[in-house]
Amino acid sequence: MKVVELFTSINGEGTRAGELAVFVRFQGCNLRCSYCDTMWANERDCAYTELTPAEITDRILATGIRNVTLTGGEPLLQPKLTKLLQALAAHPQLRVEIETNGAVSLAPFGIEAPWRPVFTMDYKLPSSGWEQAMVTENFSLLEAADTVKFVSGSLADLERARDIIEQYDLTHRCHVYLSPIFGAIEPVAMVEFMKQHRLNDVRLQIQIHKVIWDPQKRGV
Repeated sequence: MKVVELFTSINGEGTRAGELAVFVRFQGCNLRCSYCDTMWANERDCAYTELTPAEITDRILATGIRNVTLTGGEPLLQPKLTKLLQALAAHPQLRVEIETNGAVSLAPFGIEAPWRPVFTMDYKLPSSGWEQAMVTENFSLLEAADTVKFVSGSLADLERARDIIEQYDLTHRCHVYLSPIFGAIEPVAMVEFMKQHRLNDVRLQIQIHKVIWDPQKRGV
């Protein structure tokens, strides 16, 4: 498996924001979003270390951290991901989350298996340039512990997010987060939008790691 980073930090977003986590960042992605902050990890010539699922599991266990985030790039593109999930599931103290871009089907990845991870799935809004790639069938596979995240850069993005939330009744299916594109939209504008449209059970979340560290810093 192509690992470009393996490090410990705090979760900068999601339902466990602020908690310690081990991050495993994989190389390669099938999208090129306009605001991507890890574009370097998507390039074919990005340096990586080839690790087996067993080696990754051993490195995670050595940290003593229980939260595990598999990210990218797009982790669902890794050929041996199922084997890694099965290996991690053998250690019940671990809580495994996959951050996925919404453009890959979730169906092959343990939806009904005992080793099913928690999914944090993006829905790419118009400003990303990739809304047409979204696999909307994934919504029906989500569970209460999962999250749909809408990264928004404009009021038009927020309007589209509201449409999708309502169309797929997402707040009754899973967690729903709105997150600003860093530097593109002010959080106060997002709060006003939420108030105006009474977006109950939707959370605004700022990426904590971009507040604590330089937004371009790696390994945090």
